[in-house]
Amino acid sequence: MKRPVSPHVYVIVLALAAVVSLGWAISGASFVGTDRVALFVLFSVLAVLAEVYATWVPAYNWEISSSIAVYLASLFILGPELAIISVFLACSLSELLLRPSSESDPLSERMAPIVFNVSQLVVTITAAGLILKAFGRAPLQIRSLADVAVAALSFAVYLALNLTFVTGIISVTERKPFLGLWIRGARQFMVQYTVLCATALLLTALYTLSVWHVLLGLFPLILVHVSFREVVRLQADSRSTFERISDLIDARDSYTGSHSREVADLAVRIGRQMGLSARQVDQLGIAGRVHDIGKIAIPDAILLKPGRLSTREWSKMKEHPVIGSQLIQGVDIYASVVDAVRHEHERWNGSGYPDGLKGEEIPLIARVIAVADVYHALRTHRPYRAALSEEEAIHTVREMSGEELDPV
Repeated sequence: MKRPVSPHVYVIVLALAAVVSLGWAISGASFVGTDRVALFVLFSVLAVLAEVYATWVPAYNWEISSSIAVYLASLFILGPELAIISVFLACSLSELLLRPSSESDPLSERMAPIVFNVSQLVVTITAAGLILKAFGRAPLQIRSLADVAVAALSFAVYLALNLTFVTGIISVTERKPFLGLWIRGARQFMVQYTVLCATALLLTALYTLSVWHVLLGLFPLILVHVSFREVVRLQADSRSTFERISDLIDARDSYTGSHSREVADLAVRIGRQMGLSARQVDQLGIAGRVHDIGKIAIPDAILLKPGRLSTREWSKMKEHPVIGSQLIQGVDIYASVVDAVRHEHERWNGSGYPDGLKGEEIPLIARVIAVADVYHALRTHRPYRAALSEEEAIHTVREMSGEELDPV
């Protein structure tokens, strides 16, 4: 069996590469030339501010910063050597400002995240700079489509390495599949990264006019940064609101308590055990938290009834998946799980509701949540029966496999 890479070894190797890169940059750096000192200071300060005010995207456990545009602009305008030094100084300062420290933690644990973040950015900007040097365009002057093509290649190298290093450390520390994390990061933020690269190219083109034009060109960068933070904030607020509603629904029934939260956690564990992609596991967590949100429209007299429901009451209860899917429809963060919420109560043999789907007609995410939902229900004490033991619940789920639940 292949032994996993140690996170400390990963960081040490990256740090050594960063030291070599920084040494090369310092030996070849030159501040001679009009405005180079002023631009170096400007880009360094802007990079610190961009890192400090980076945007955390909770839905994907990922952080995105407009510092990418600043780093690339410094690379294109000042050349690799000064850009590497600027990145090192800016990232080091921002890490010291942002990273909370606890004296009780070992020094290695306190320093490892700082060393990793600084090192991966230094190595990444070095690789992007070597592309410019290889094509004789360091610093970059945009005069033709060939210049733009070289800049695009440099950006592609920067993006690929940045994603590789970040997903790599997540993969070795959290034992998550590397490829799935890499693809998810590239897919989710490619538009934002591309816009930031275009902004860097705009700043580079404006520099041919004057330094003052560069300052004017910062406004689009600020606009992109602020607008993206606002979009993420709205998405986070929407998710938080719907999850609070789900928690309130669970709280209506003292027997089910934190049902939605526990079903989501269980569904995520099942998905990982099945080897589903990182995106599918995310969908399980998102859908699981709101799978019963439609019950907000079900009266307490039905929802909390201790005995068997009448035909009319059961008909009303079966409306909740449809209502739930309608509630979350149109909310961007739930776009990929609307069908899962609607079809979570479908059954493999077609006996479920609301649409009587069967087999693989039922979305995979819905089928996994159904298993988690049934298992948690069996393990929960109800007025009409005691909670089953773990062994009994697993046995019951296996008996339902191939009939009501997915046989996989």
